[in-house]
Amino acid sequence: MSSRISLKPGKGKVKKLQAPDDDEGSLAAASKFVKEWSTWTMKKAKVITHYGFIPMIIIIGMNSEPKPSLSQLLSPV
Repeated sequence: MSSRISLKPGKGKVKKLQAPDDDEGSLAAASKFVKEWSTWTMKKAKVITHYGFIPMIIIIGMNSEPKPSLSQLLSPV
């Protein structure tokens, strides 16, 4: 049996490296960097908000006047 070479692209992301020829190329690279960075930041902010919102509310509630007990904060009544 002979091995065959596959011409299909791999499963991972393939990043093409470009050398910017002029200011437009560097502007495109900068905008791509900003887009990737903002996407990464928003994903992290979503996770932090998801897991930190209720503990933040409990901490704010425990530091308010009159000081409720933890059971009073967590009870629906």
